[in-house]
Amino acid sequence: MGPLTIAVSFRHKTLVVIEPLSRDFHLVIPSIPGFGFSGPTHERGWDVARIARAWAELMHRLGYERYGAQGGDFGSGISTALGGVAPEQVVGVHVNYLPTRPVPDADIELSETDEARLEKVRQLMANRPPYQALQALTPQTIGYALTDSPLGQLVWIAERFAQWTDPRSPISDERMLTNISLYWLTATAASSPRLLREGLGRIEPCRVPVGVAVLPHDITQSVRPLTERLYDIRHWSEFERGGHFAAMEVPELLAEDIREFFTTHIK
Repeated sequence: MGPLTIAVSFRHKTLVVIEPLSRDFHLVIPSIPGFGFSGPTHERGWDVARIARAWAELMHRLGYERYGAQGGDFGSGISTALGGVAPEQVVGVHVNYLPTRPVPDADIELSETDEARLEKVRQLMANRPPYQALQALTPQTIGYALTDSPLGQLVWIAERFAQWTDPRSPISDERMLTNISLYWLTATAASSPRLLREGLGRIEPCRVPVGVAVLPHDITQSVRPLTERLYDIRHWSEFERGGHFAAMEVPELLAEDIREFFTTHIK
């Protein structure tokens, strides 16, 4: 198997995941423009599609002709977009967050679990979280405040950890503070949420095999019958624990799932 590129910000990957995967794969771990080690962006237009094109160019310049992609949160969208941008090079995409939108009048039989998951999505769409609306509409406004106050930055991100993690897989204070410090030290409080404002861009459909890991305490859970309408699903895992920050909450489970997808389902 060729190299595996993990297309997410460092905020969602930890050494606990990187170390075991490095035994079987070459890892290229870019930081999303506007996040962490990439530093702030200084122009508009860095949407998901543009970042996917940047990842494809990065891998080309590094000399990789065949590789896989993995991501969660925005990294999920970037990874599936990469599968549309460079299908001849991307052998497969593994994600641990893949939102499923309700499809009106879809002629598909859904289980009670699937219906409950879709209702959760409908509630989220009807009641957009205040932080998300603020950062999507006026990211600079809150960005100045967060960049000026380390306490504000701490509370702003720590609240996301409190809301999106599984109580059974708590994240240590040290790891959480390290994660939040990356935003503070790199002054990316304003540039990172601009992805919410920039949106997806013009994305080509993902044309490569996809593996999905579903976490019970994630923001939403994927509905397989509807997901299969859009993607070539080759691997599907339902985790018994873990939330939105899978690499920090259940790193061993996530690493093993990524390994299984690329070694078993990808030729």
